[in-house]
Amino acid sequence: MSAEEGKTPDSSEKPQTIATNSPRSYNHVNQPRKYVAGRKRFSIYWTWSYPWEANRDVAELDNRFSTMTEVRRVAWPRYERPEWSEHEFLQGIAGTLELFHLSILRFQNLISEATGYSVPVYQRIDQAGRRLPLSEQMLADTDTLLVFGLDHMITEQEADSDEIEAVRNFLRREGTCLIIGPHHDVGSSDDLKQRDQEYAHHGDPLVPRQQRFGRYTRTLIKGLGVPVENRWGLRPAVVDGTRQIAPLSAARDLDTRGWLTGVTTFNFHPHLPHYALTSDDDKSIRVLARQPIDLSRPHPFTDAGNREFNAFLWMPPNGARAGDILLVDLTIFTTLFGGTESLDRFWNNLATRA
Repeated sequence: MSAEEGKTPDSSEKPQTIATNSPRSYNHVNQPRKYVAGRKRFSIYWTWSYPWEANRDVAELDNRFSTMTEVRRVAWPRYERPEWSEHEFLQGIAGTLELFHLSILRFQNLISEATGYSVPVYQRIDQAGRRLPLSEQMLADTDTLLVFGLDHMITEQEADSDEIEAVRNFLRREGTCLIIGPHHDVGSSDDLKQRDQEYAHHGDPLVPRQQRFGRYTRTLIKGLGVPVENRWGLRPAVVDGTRQIAPLSAARDLDTRGWLTGVTTFNFHPHLPHYALTSDDDKSIRVLARQPIDLSRPHPFTDAGNREFNAFLWMPPNGARAGDILLVDLTIFTTLFGGTESLDRFWNNLATRA
C-alpha cells in the first residue's frame, strides 16, 4: 500500500475487506476445479516468503515492507477504526502483508462473477512456513495464472528448473494465459544522491530509498525466454487539476486480441515499474500500452529523455507455446479502496479474451 492510496477518503469510502461471494477460510486445501469450455479458472501466486518478509528487522531502513503501525501513522486517520487496531489486526510487517491479501478481494469477486469459479490464492512460502513451488499439480486446474512479484530481492526467492518447466508445460495447453507482475525496482544504484532523487520522484514516505522487488519473477522470466526486466519506480502523470491517472498511450493496432477494448486507464500507484525490453530485435513481444510519467519531478529515466514507460506487454502464442504471456504490474489488481470502470473492463477482458 502506498501512502497516497491511504489518504483520507470521502466519508462514504471504506476499505473493502469483505469477500461477497463466500466466507473466508484459512489453512484450506484447494479442491480441483473442473474444466468447462469457455470459462477460465484463475489462480494467484504471491512470490514472497511470508515469514522472511514479516520477520525483517524494522530497524533496517531499506528493502522491507512498512509495518502496519507505520501505515497507520502516515495514512492517518484512515485506519483509525477498531477493525485496524491492535485488538483486531496485526500491527507489524505482517499486517501490511495482510493488506495486500485484502486488496485483491475485489478482483477475486469480479473474476468469480465472470467465470463462475472461485479464485484461489497461493503463497510461495506461507504464514506457517509451508513452501509451495509452482508445480504441474497446482497448474492442472488453472487456465490463467497471475504471478505477483512482491518478494524483496534480498529474500533470495528464485524459480527453480522444475518450476520453469511446469510453467512451460502449462503454456503448451491451448487457452492458457500467464500474467507476470513484478513490482518496482527502486534505488538499484549505489549512488545515494540518485536514490534520493528517485525517492523524491515517487514521493511515497512508505517506500524507502532502496526497495528492490522481483528476484523470483526475474528468474522465471529469464527461464521462459521473456525479454523483459522490471526497472525503476515511476510516478504516473495525472490529468491536469485532478488526482486521476493520465490515460494510457495504447497501441491498439497491435492489440489484435482486444485486451484493452474499452480500457483507457489503469489505477494510480505512485511507483510503477518500467518493463524494459532486453532485446532490441525481438519480434515476439508487443508493447500494448505505455504510461505517461509525471515530469514535474526529476528522475534519471526522464532525464534520459523518456516521457512514458512500458506498462502492458503481450507475447502472443508462438511455436510450442499455445498460451499467452502478459506483463502488467501487480498493483493493477490491488484496489483496497475501490477501482474504476476502465479497470473493471480490463479485468473482464482478461476473463473473456484469453
